[in-house]
Amino acid sequence: MNTLFDKIWDKHVVQMISDGPIQLYIDRLYCHEVTSPQAFEGIRARGLKCFRPNQIFCMPDHNTPTHDQDKPIADPVSRKQVDTLKKNAEEFGLTYFGMMDSNNGIIHVVGPEKGLSLPGMTIVCGDSHTSTHGAVGAVAFGIGTSEVEMVLASQCIMQQKPKSMRITINGKLAPCVTAKDVALYLMHRLTTSGATGYFVEYAGEVVRNMSMEGRLTLCNLSIEMGARGGFVAPDDTTFAYLKGRGYAPKGKEWEKSVAYWRTLKSDDDAVFDRELVFDAQDIEPRITYGTNPGMGIGISESIPSTDEIPENGKAGFMKALDYMGFMPGEKLLGHPVDYVFLGACTNGRIEDFRAFTSVVKGRRKADNIVAWLVPGSWTVARQIHEEGLDTVLNEAGFEIRQPGCSACLAMNDDKIPAGAYAVSTSNRNFEGRQGISARTILASPLVAAAAAVTGVITDPRVLI
Repeated sequence: MNTLFDKIWDKHVVQMISDGPIQLYIDRLYCHEVTSPQAFEGIRARGLKCFRPNQIFCMPDHNTPTHDQDKPIADPVSRKQVDTLKKNAEEFGLTYFGMMDSNNGIIHVVGPEKGLSLPGMTIVCGDSHTSTHGAVGAVAFGIGTSEVEMVLASQCIMQQKPKSMRITINGKLAPCVTAKDVALYLMHRLTTSGATGYFVEYAGEVVRNMSMEGRLTLCNLSIEMGARGGFVAPDDTTFAYLKGRGYAPKGKEWEKSVAYWRTLKSDDDAVFDRELVFDAQDIEPRITYGTNPGMGIGISESIPSTDEIPENGKAGFMKALDYMGFMPGEKLLGHPVDYVFLGACTNGRIEDFRAFTSVVKGRRKADNIVAWLVPGSWTVARQIHEEGLDTVLNEAGFEIRQPGCSACLAMNDDKIPAGAYAVSTSNRNFEGRQGISARTILASPLVAAAAAVTGVITDPRVLI
């Protein structure tokens, strides 16, 4: 009667503390430049070494520029962050994928594509979107800097066990409806706190039919519902994706691993703390209108009227609309936009670039649009070139930038100007997230591409 979450979690319990937290063993720790400096300083001050350095991988992504990466970083704060991570990795004997390294990229893109993230693992990183790695069938979640220090020193962490939730999505997705739209729909239905305290298992026909890239996008956004993390039981899609990747098992070890991974599923009679079921036919391409990812609508719908908002939520609703420059009841189709961003750990994979290119092909970038197309890794950048997507995009007036978190968050040069509207494939639309007073509309790569070639919010179904 065990859930998959129970099976993975219980296997990694080192000890239970009476009336306290659980000591949980961690298989993989990822470190980037933003949340790790104080953790390294902490173990240095205590005269400690990393307990299992071979299980720790470091790479810069948040502060890296997406152009001229072969030159010193111009911004002194970003340069110090990146340089500090490199020094810490060298001092403590950790694997480091620096800028211009062929293995570099956004840490949540690189982990799965290198086969570092594997089914049945426990994976942590000082970053909330660590839930991305759950797509391979791992228990993956973000942790704070003090917890990063704990894992560096002991390869363990103290945690309370979350509750379990299963979200089942039945049916088949309509054309132009992507994993991003599914996630935005779930965030709208559950709100940004509806899964607080839970670890979510995604199931149902829609999830089974998703590619690994789609599952990575879905799991990436689990945190935006308040969940501790989200994951998908590994299956043949998972195994086909991982086979042959750099750090994945090889030869007999591969066969042995797959045999074990096939056991990683919830029992038929498993009991979840909460179960939710949704229907694919209720989901269309989606966009956000507010300042949290749950404030979204189907692209053909209107922003809710004030009558549709509970009394205790009206002040926040109107504050968000005032920031965004929208009105209750307004339709957003045809609304002019200024920037389009394709990338981030949410939608910076090769499948996302293929989708974007499928809309752009034979068309031209709108003159009023500034477009930032940023691969999630150097591997994705190579795939874009090998498949000729860059040629199609260049002919349409677009430029491929170098890998990094880019305009997902205002920690590097790619900032959206104040007051400008950006249709973004990233994960958060908080006030100031993409730049001071920037206005973010979250969307899928297809919706982003439609805006990029029309200059306004456009339903991609009219272009495909």
